[in-house]
Amino acid sequence: MNADESEIRELIDKWMSATKAGDIEMVLSLMTDDVVFIVAGAPPFGKKEFKENSEQHASKSLEFEGRCEILELKVFGGHAYVINKLSVTMNEPGGNRTTRAGHTLTIFRKDNGKWLLARDANLLIAQSEAS
Repeated sequence: MNADESEIRELIDKWMSATKAGDIEMVLSLMTDDVVFIVAGAPPFGKKEFKENSEQHASKSLEFEGRCEILELKVFGGHAYVINKLSVTMNEPGGNRTTRAGHTLTIFRKDNGKWLLARDANLLIAQSEAS
């Protein structure tokens, strides 16, 4: 594994840890200013909307748990893509749990020598408790 691949894997680990810790600023620091997120059922959105959504979740005291398995990672100069198998569980006060799982296609870009998340297509769907 080369240095770029290692750095991208570390970024993904940081993202998962920061999300679990509720560290919105850390997560925001791992993405480009022109980041675009694509999720089913909603128009694409950027960093501002991501921050607002994250702050809304934090205000509701939601806790997140996640598992991420990198299935493919390829680096092409200053760009890279990752296909992940991802599972995220949102725990609400009072015990309600919502789990979404599926695959993501994420594009990273190297800016000023640092890898950052630039595009993310998130294909997670709700899972039943039996899944």
